[in-house]
Amino acid sequence: MLDDPNAQSQPPAAAPEPAGDATPSTSTVQDQEHVRKCLNDADELKQEGNEHFRARRWDEALASYRAALGRLPKRSEPARIDDKGKARATDESDDDEAPEKDSQRPESTPMAQQESLTGVQLECAKARAVLNANIGACYMKLGDHKEVVTACTEALKDDPTYIKALQRRAAANEQIDSWSSLSSAQEDYKRLVELLPSRSPDVVAIRRTLASLPPRIEAAQKRETAEMLDKLKGLGNRILGNFGLSTDNFQFVPNGQGGYSMNFVR
Repeated sequence: MLDDPNAQSQPPAAAPEPAGDATPSTSTVQDQEHVRKCLNDADELKQEGNEHFRARRWDEALASYRAALGRLPKRSEPARIDDKGKARATDESDDDEAPEKDSQRPESTPMAQQESLTGVQLECAKARAVLNANIGACYMKLGDHKEVVTACTEALKDDPTYIKALQRRAAANEQIDSWSSLSSAQEDYKRLVELLPSRSPDVVAIRRTLASLPPRIEAAQKRETAEMLDKLKGLGNRILGNFGLSTDNFQFVPNGQGGYSMNFVR
């Protein structure tokens, strides 16, 4: 659901200033003022994107969220919210339904911050995470699952415990349905079970999905392995054809010792 932007938790407190010179330099103050302006501009564009999203104008919402993201400073490694504790379970744009009431929203545990990050840097990391997750939500509506994975992965670089980003990436990887994507979805769902409160209704559904994934992963592995072998066989036939042979002239027979013996057949 669309969350009330005003219901978001306040940004974490800034890291303490280093001992010594307690007065920020003029350039530092100016830099912070510039970043604050960028944050304000990005928030205005994000609100514009939220309005488009509520009106089901997915392309317009996507453009607004991307524009907002472009106003923020680029991520500098390891500038991200520390991967500790429980994650918040809300964000600015979930789907096109009405906003949740505060009483309906699960409580979130404050996220630990890295000592190297200042308050404004943490705000930027949080803003980037939300915008990338919202971009992922737009791509979900547009049916572009690979872009959902890309956007949510970017969100998780700034906030590794972002519930909605993990949920969207896992759901998108399920839709892609490849061996690697299903395996990635499995890992994300396991992470969600660790992060979500044990009484969360989402946990039951996630555990059910986790139980259904192993046979799907095995089937995808067999399917892709067969496709790869067919391609290799085709390549081999093209090469062997120059000598009047084909891969059918070579048979692999179990040798009884856990391996195979190759027999040549005319």
